[in-house]
Amino acid sequence: MIPHRYAPIVFGFVLSMIMSAVISGVATLSAVGLSSALPMIWALAWIKSWIVAFPSVLVVAPVARRIVGRLVAPAAPTSH
Repeated sequence: MIPHRYAPIVFGFVLSMIMSAVISGVATLSAVGLSSALPMIWALAWIKSWIVAFPSVLVVAPVARRIVGRLVAPAAPTSH
């Protein structure tokens, strides 16, 4: 099991893999169309996009959290 202190990095890793896979898949399908070469072209596009996406998520996520924190009302206190 990965220690909890690495949760933000693991989250960024997983999120960047999923998002770059989806976006590169849509972009590749749009550019190439249904083709027998699509899986290989998409895989190469995905790897290239993930290399950019992973460090980008690590940098952008804290900024996005701060922006959301300013836009969203604080949670109401809960009674126990």
